[in-house]
Amino acid sequence: MGRMNAAYSSASERDGWDRHWDDYAHAAERNPAQRFRRRLILSLLGEAPTRLLDIGSGQGDFAADAAAAFPNVQVLGLELSASGVQMARRKVPSAEFLPCDLLAEGPASGLRREWATHAVCSEVLEHLDEPERLLANVQPWLAPGCRLIVTVPGGPMSEFDRHIGHRRHYNPEDLRALLEQTGFQVERAHGAGFPFFNFYRAVVIARGRKLIGDVAQTPSHAARIAMDSFDALFRWNSRARGWQTVAVALMP
Repeated sequence: MGRMNAAYSSASERDGWDRHWDDYAHAAERNPAQRFRRRLILSLLGEAPTRLLDIGSGQGDFAADAAAAFPNVQVLGLELSASGVQMARRKVPSAEFLPCDLLAEGPASGLRREWATHAVCSEVLEHLDEPERLLANVQPWLAPGCRLIVTVPGGPMSEFDRHIGHRRHYNPEDLRALLEQTGFQVERAHGAGFPFFNFYRAVVIARGRKLIGDVAQTPSHAARIAMDSFDALFRWNSRARGWQTVAVALMP
């Protein structure tokens, strides 16, 4: 299951992001793939960030982990979904979350312009018909030299992925090309998660449309045990290859 962030109004209308957050928030919190991604991102941020921009902040799970890992960081989350913003504000009161259509015209202004020293865009671009537009529009928020971590799904697409509006999955070369096309300097782009993340994704794919109903409720005791077991296994995943695609880039 992906992070399920919204990024622009037409996607919100078509994909029902407020409803998705209402339906899937509990499952997303415990999702071992989400936890693996968050640990991976934190490891790639480098030195302790001063001002961290979470692009498509969802229900605030990454912001919560970042605030715990870096007690002095200022966190700003941008998210279209009203439900996501409300959940994130409750979860991480020390951070700021703004409702924001990142494909609309109108860049950051005033104190927000060139604000972020570090930025994260995790499991967002796969939902967009025009990912390059979001990457261009977010740049006014980023300070020169801002370190940007991007994650997107790779590997085959599941029925649940289609249900929550995935347009495409990316390999490292695709992600590198997209970031370079929009003016970022890419330090590296690679896969991650082999073998256990790949195995988990294979289980998700095999479950088919049944997974849609499985996760639209509070996870059962058995499901929680299974997710916690995968979470333990994921700590042994490779950070160099696998079906999770990740890139580290810099704002010129």
